[in-house]
Amino acid sequence: MTVMTVIVVILLLATGGLFAGLILSLMSLEPNELRRKAKLGDPKAAKIYPLRKKGNQLLCTLILANVAANASLAIFLGSKTSGIVAGLLSTFLITLFAEILPQSLLPRFALSFGASSAWLVSFLLIVLSPIARPIAWVLDRLFGEELPTVYSRRELIEILEEHGENSASDIQKDEEMIASGALSFGAKLVRDVMTPRSVTVSLQADAILDQAAIIQLAKRGYSRLPVMDEKNDRVIGILYAYKLIGHKAESKRVRDICSTKIRIISEDETLDKALKQFIKVQQKLFVVENKFGEYVGVLTIEDILEEILGQEIVDEFDEHTDMRKVAAERVAKTPAE
Repeated sequence: MTVMTVIVVILLLATGGLFAGLILSLMSLEPNELRRKAKLGDPKAAKIYPLRKKGNQLLCTLILANVAANASLAIFLGSKTSGIVAGLLSTFLITLFAEILPQSLLPRFALSFGASSAWLVSFLLIVLSPIARPIAWVLDRLFGEELPTVYSRRELIEILEEHGENSASDIQKDEEMIASGALSFGAKLVRDVMTPRSVTVSLQADAILDQAAIIQLAKRGYSRLPVMDEKNDRVIGILYAYKLIGHKAESKRVRDICSTKIRIISEDETLDKALKQFIKVQQKLFVVENKFGEYVGVLTIEDILEEILGQEIVDEFDEHTDMRKVAAERVAKTPAE
């Protein structure tokens, strides 16, 4: 082979490899991901997105250019050597240098490579549109346009966990934990996070609030206490600790100073709906009932926040970090009748 022949072969191989790399690189980039990156100010994604959203037209254009380059190489080698030698040589060169190598290397830098080649792809889209656009139109009608990638809740959590463990990600471990909690808490039920009745401190409606009782309540440190009607075994109000500040021992009953404004929620309600109710009614404690209308526990907004944060919120007055665990232990220790 002459020097000129070698140069032409190298140029045709480079051209075919360029288009093979562009096919795999650009088509591997998800349009919605590019749109998000472009919206967030990524200049590379902003260059690629207008091209990538063309879908089948872009694919047809790049394949046509790739096939043209490879076919030109086969024809050129056929004019320089015998038919069999040309066929074997072109197959070897195209497979190795115009397909395997570029498709192994270039997709590793898909965003940068695609952005730097955007001008060339834009030019090809115009030049080859008389051929590529009709083919793309047929493909769109036969198979429909590209479906966006939609992740399930579990997949999103897995993605967050992968980013949290990757040192190259700007997502911190605590951020990943909170985001994962926000995605998963809605699938849980009120019964999973509520404070069970067995470990809830409540007051009888007819109990007398004398000075000794007030001092005892202050020592317990609770800010909100359910008030029970002993006859009906139902919660009829909430006693707020701030109402006891400066309260004189006038031997009043609990029912006389408690708030009768209570909010009841089912133990089968999901936490995302419970959170919406907390925000709507602007209360911090709900009374939880089962399907029979029986009082089974209380739910606070802190209970939901704990699920989102993935850790217990404990202040200086809390006796235990997990009241549900305490309730389970008490049940386990109770002798069977």
